[in-house]
Amino acid sequence: MNKPGCRAGRRARKKRRKKHEDEYKDTGRGLMTNQTIKAKNCVISLPEKCLLTTETVLKSYMGDYIKRWHPPVSPLLALCCFLIAERHRGDASEWSPYINILPKTYTCPVYLSDDIIDLLPRSLQKKATEQKEQFQELYCSSLMFFRSLQPLFTQPTEELFTQDALRWAWCSINTRTVYMEHDQSDYLSREKDIYALAPYLDLLNHCPNVQVEAGFNKQTRCYEVKSVQGCKKFQQALINYGPHDNNRLLLEYGFVASGNPHSVVYVDIGTLKICLDEKDKQLTQKLLYLRDNDFLRNLTFGMDGPSWRLMTALRLLSLKPEQYSCWKSVLLGAAVSREREEWCIHSALKLCNNLNDDNVKALERLSQLKQGANLPRLEQLCVVESLRQEEQRILEHTRVVLQNLWGQ
Repeated sequence: MNKPGCRAGRRARKKRRKKHEDEYKDTGRGLMTNQTIKAKNCVISLPEKCLLTTETVLKSYMGDYIKRWHPPVSPLLALCCFLIAERHRGDASEWSPYINILPKTYTCPVYLSDDIIDLLPRSLQKKATEQKEQFQELYCSSLMFFRSLQPLFTQPTEELFTQDALRWAWCSINTRTVYMEHDQSDYLSREKDIYALAPYLDLLNHCPNVQVEAGFNKQTRCYEVKSVQGCKKFQQALINYGPHDNNRLLLEYGFVASGNPHSVVYVDIGTLKICLDEKDKQLTQKLLYLRDNDFLRNLTFGMDGPSWRLMTALRLLSLKPEQYSCWKSVLLGAAVSREREEWCIHSALKLCNNLNDDNVKALERLSQLKQGANLPRLEQLCVVESLRQEEQRILEHTRVVLQNLWGQ
């Protein structure tokens, strides 16, 4: 017969477990600590034999085919081919427990349809299109190598190494590998071999506010992630991919970090031109001067307003003919006159409003497209929507900053 104390103890444990489950329900594939991790202690340590690298591939059944192929394939393509082949082998693959938990699809730009790419911020559209073109080039240039692998399979390689299969493998590697330098192999191309797929470790979610130390420990022969701040018991263990803004996170990893302190809104050259005077006879020369001095890229708005680079570019564009002698001092951050400074603030506000209008239109269109969308497409739309919402938040802060400057 159960004693009352035992029942009470079970109820208390069940209540605590339910509490932890509630705290942890939004972490997706993340990992939770079952004990407190002190500062500088390991969050996770993964033995070298658990890492999937090009060395794994070259020692496998695919190794001889890669070694015989000329010109040598890249480390990335070698890993892609092995991942596709191992997925095809199913439960016969020793990597199947890991492969089975990998996402079936991704939200990186290479997966996005053209109509969704058109809803990205203008500064990101070009990079997203370039990513798709680079992937297409990789696929087309790899077809002959895929065919050379036919003796390994009963199924035609055309059916196995499809564009969809390569895209899945390419995204799995690009979004989930850890950085790990390897010795250059004589059997692979000269591209840097820096990839390692790490089961368990890639379940750690990114947080821009977390500090970690990560790398391969040559003494322990393990890939280790150490927490700088420590982590409390029953909290999600997090990792930091680096000080990336949301544009880069979406481009490289297919997600957006809410409240990302590194996030900014980019002002591309097309947007910049809306506040320029086409009648300015020196406009072409000004733009050329800015380009030569590397002031036509990384022009941004942040939570604290326009960046120094953006305001410097606007100051130079604001110069009147009699002020051209000030060009060099302006590039060093000097203001020209109160009247020109007001022009710069007004122009920055104009740019901010233009970008905000573009955001509002994109969010309206995204809302329409989400209705009736299938799950993979819905996930893609939601990621782009998150990016646009984060940008809108920044632009709203910027507008307040600029309006306060304008009123001074």
